[in-house]
Amino acid sequence: MSMLERNGIIAGGTWVLDHTKIIDFFPAQDALANVLAETSSNGGGPYNVLIDLARLGAPFPLAAVGVLGDDAGGEHIRDDCHKHHIDTRQLHITKEAPTSYSDVMTVKSTGRRTFFHRRGANMFLDAEHFDFTQSDARILYLGYLLLLDRLDQPEPISGTVAASVLQRAQKAGLKTILDLVSEDGDRFTQIVRPALKFCDYCVVNEFEAERTTGIEIVREGRVDLDAACKAAKELLATGVREWVVIHFPAGAIAVGSSGRELAQASINMPQECIAGTVGAGDAFAAGMLLGLHEDVPIEVALTYGVCAAAASLLDPTSTNGVKPLSECLHLVEEFGYRPTLKL
Repeated sequence: MSMLERNGIIAGGTWVLDHTKIIDFFPAQDALANVLAETSSNGGGPYNVLIDLARLGAPFPLAAVGVLGDDAGGEHIRDDCHKHHIDTRQLHITKEAPTSYSDVMTVKSTGRRTFFHRRGANMFLDAEHFDFTQSDARILYLGYLLLLDRLDQPEPISGTVAASVLQRAQKAGLKTILDLVSEDGDRFTQIVRPALKFCDYCVVNEFEAERTTGIEIVREGRVDLDAACKAAKELLATGVREWVVIHFPAGAIAVGSSGRELAQASINMPQECIAGTVGAGDAFAAGMLLGLHEDVPIEVALTYGVCAAAASLLDPTSTNGVKPLSECLHLVEEFGYRPTLKL
């Protein structure tokens, strides 16, 4: 099957239920903070990205790969996918662990969040759960590396199990896109770099780019665009075939294998409109994926990304703020962009 005949996005990896609590401030250890409100919603890269794509109105099939617990949480995720017309045939069930979840503490005044994560059923996701032989999808999204115990393991031929999954997807005719979790650890080089050899696109934030490349990007609280471009080129040199995109609160940069470099400012959202930042990075990835799948120019895909991310800020959950693409794009007219980023 040729790439032109392929249609849709299949997303695999971390499936989580987020229990989000809005707090008045983040306390020191042994101190107390007040919970002002709380909600439960979807979490984890594949789950968020697929729901975001459905809410954006993606005009192509969506499919899921993952492992859920044999419990109410797993049943909720399957029902939610069906509601959004997401194919769940590769959402597998295990009795060995509960459906994964995160307690997300979001500070009301800033939108900053802290995660307490139960790895759960995601620990059992393995290469065997990904079947590309019957898939017509055009793009595989895989995330989050560093949170997938079996996929993060070494593998003698490809480097890691995740890398072998990406390689198999490419051989089956799919494009691949990789996403990471912002882990505060030193495993980025050994786990992420082998997978980059089998990626067509890599979408990461500034923290993840720093940890993977060892290049300091954030200086005095601001992203150094030249350093970010240097990091993107390092990721391309590691093996990414087409585009590396690094996103951050002020916007995003994209560097292509052709040498092309672009910058896109984020939407200038008023602080009082920001209900929470949970899922903003996944919404950005979903907007980018929509553009990449539809083969729009990369600058248009970046616009989709920042507009979807801005919309996600309007709600404390991961995806409820995301609206159809036309409504997300309208945020540019309503609020404008932040000061222009120049490379």
